[in-house]
Amino acid sequence: MEKELGKILIIDDDEDVLFAAKMLLKKHAQEVIIEKNPKKIPFLMNNDTYDVILLDMNFSKDITSGKEGFYWLDQILERDPKAVVILITAFGDVEMAVKALKEGATDFVLKPWQNEKLLATLTSAVRLKRSYKEVDQLKIAKKQLEEEINQPFKDIIGESEAIKNVFRIIDKVAQTDANILILGENGTGKELISRAIYMKSMRRDNVFVGVDMGAITETLFESELFGHKKGSFTDAKDDRKGRFEIANKGTLFLDEIGNLSLPLQSKLLTVLQNRQVTPIGSNKTIDVDIRLICATNMPLYDMVEDSSFRQDLLYRINTVEIRLPSLRERLEDIPLLADHFIKIYSKKYRKGGKKISSNATKKLQKYHWPGNIRELQHAIERAVIMSDENTLVPEDFFFLNHKNEDQNLSLEETFNLDEVEKNIIQKAIDRNQGNISQAAKELGLTRASLYRRLEKHGL
Repeated sequence: MEKELGKILIIDDDEDVLFAAKMLLKKHAQEVIIEKNPKKIPFLMNNDTYDVILLDMNFSKDITSGKEGFYWLDQILERDPKAVVILITAFGDVEMAVKALKEGATDFVLKPWQNEKLLATLTSAVRLKRSYKEVDQLKIAKKQLEEEINQPFKDIIGESEAIKNVFRIIDKVAQTDANILILGENGTGKELISRAIYMKSMRRDNVFVGVDMGAITETLFESELFGHKKGSFTDAKDDRKGRFEIANKGTLFLDEIGNLSLPLQSKLLTVLQNRQVTPIGSNKTIDVDIRLICATNMPLYDMVEDSSFRQDLLYRINTVEIRLPSLRERLEDIPLLADHFIKIYSKKYRKGGKKISSNATKKLQKYHWPGNIRELQHAIERAVIMSDENTLVPEDFFFLNHKNEDQNLSLEETFNLDEVEKNIIQKAIDRNQGNISQAAKELGLTRASLYRRLEKHGL
């Protein structure tokens, strides 16, 4: 055995036992940590992980009953239910051994031990620990792969030159490990593109982990991405792996990355540079090997100019950029997309084999689609539900008329660019009831950029 035993923690109040065990095991283990005081177990468990824990059953308060050993066994297993614990005692018997195994111990040895027997017991225990880790990894991978398989609308629909250009870029970059930045308006399919890159990559047999950065609060950012140890904060009732650690060997997709505040950008940059994470409540760093894909609908280059997005982080995430065209830039794809969604929702709502008329298709192609493919998808779903006929006609999309009228009215009011910008900003602020952050997001601006425009137009 050459360093086969991994990291071992030994807890015994007899210094001679600790010294003898360390001298024996240091030749076979990567690291041997010894501790005389069992009260330090919570601290040790919170700050590190161990392949095997050797725990004395009897300490000074209670010489022979083993009660202290059982108490500390419970404390260890409460913090790590999969901990591999071997109990040691000089006063063992069959009854106590059976109880120890029932309480969750992996094995039981008597002092003084035979060196060969102790090494054999530890070797078996380490293999058991590794099997636990492999099972956990397989469960996580299985869950993630099942979620991938069950993702709706996996296929990217389109034959326009704009979308074909996106396909060409995907074919070039997918087999590399280059960091990808996907830029595009809301509803253009940024997550679908990220999954297409993943499915064509060398990491497709490992997990794909998606994170909506816009939905994570600042207080939960580190916990969600980097993980935490039990007890590290009020609601930390169990150890939790962060998304970076779960995505190890796989692909990590960070959506809406433009929404991160500068302090969070700094923390993310440090992790991306070092390829290591440190869970909250732990001093132990964990190496991570990921393929990073980021996406945003926000103007990151403008944000760099007004110092609301770090330039060094932008350089880190955009080895290759993919800009997704809006739906109004690929109107020729609308018939294919409409047929695709009609088939899905006809089946979902048991509406038979519905089709769409050529006039209805022309109406869809004349619409501006500010919500892009997602808005088209919802429009088709609504029409399929409400229509009583087998063929969808222009009247089934009556709700689009009002939106087109609003757009035409705003265009007819003036062609002065400053006035148009002023009107659009005012409408965005009104629609969001004065919420500058939401209005800026809807306009595709940073708050700083919007404030400058408000000052410019005297709003």
